[in-house]
Amino acid sequence: MVKGRALHFVFKIGNRIDNAKFYRDILGMKYLRHEEFDEGCKASCNGPYDGKWSKSMVGYGPEDNYFVVELTYNYGIDSYKLGNDFRGITISSPTVLSNAKNAGYPMKQENGYSILESPDGYKFYISSEPVTGDPVQKVSLSCSNLSRSVDYWTRLCGMKVYSQDSKSALLSFDDNQCKLELVDIGQPVDHATAFGRIAFSCPAEEQPKIQRAMEDAGQKILNPLLSLDTPGKATVQVVILADPDGHEICFVCDEGFRVLSQIDPKADQLHDEAVKNDKSSEWFAKKGLAKGN
Repeated sequence: MVKGRALHFVFKIGNRIDNAKFYRDILGMKYLRHEEFDEGCKASCNGPYDGKWSKSMVGYGPEDNYFVVELTYNYGIDSYKLGNDFRGITISSPTVLSNAKNAGYPMKQENGYSILESPDGYKFYISSEPVTGDPVQKVSLSCSNLSRSVDYWTRLCGMKVYSQDSKSALLSFDDNQCKLELVDIGQPVDHATAFGRIAFSCPAEEQPKIQRAMEDAGQKILNPLLSLDTPGKATVQVVILADPDGHEICFVCDEGFRVLSQIDPKADQLHDEAVKNDKSSEWFAKKGLAKGN
């Protein structure tokens, strides 16, 4: 069995100012670290883009113990087309509901949850039930064949099934971790251009074993095991996979990631300075061009 740990989900965003207000003021999350890159990621962490980009890790606590979100911003890209691949993240927090109500933020109701949409259209299902520890309960993704997906995530990735019916399954590596929910939508999964990526860590010694298991099963490997550098921080090894419906999966070495993911007390300052110095919109406007999408 893989000794996996659920880490984060990657979102592409088009406007860092609007997103900072949403994640800070509405969801009540904190910026844990912010990093700027001059060229595209070797493992396509920022999507299929070669230019300058940034990522902000945002959550309710240290990445050692909390599931967080990675906000990826590509300079020059202001929007992405949503598909039917990402269904939502569920958070248990009466504080989030209070924040949204006080700010007059739009909310919809569905099956006992209040639904908030981020500035880019990503859905968050909010429960008023308070919890001890991490408020982030699960990430929900679409699949086209539930039994096939459950087999992939359990037999090849090593996850455990916590519950399952004819339409959905709840999986995780551990009782106290954020869960992965797979929902059968009965049609092909469309990732469009906003597609994200879910990340887990595992001991470095298990990464080659995971890659070999995928190779033996004829499953897709987007990036074989490689090293990723972060300027001024730790280097980590990752292997990037795609499940049967094309959901991108990152397995990063736990040892290196725990060093890389330490909270940076200057995260807010670094983010806000980067936003202030971002002149990409002005450049496009002077050229009479629209930013890409």
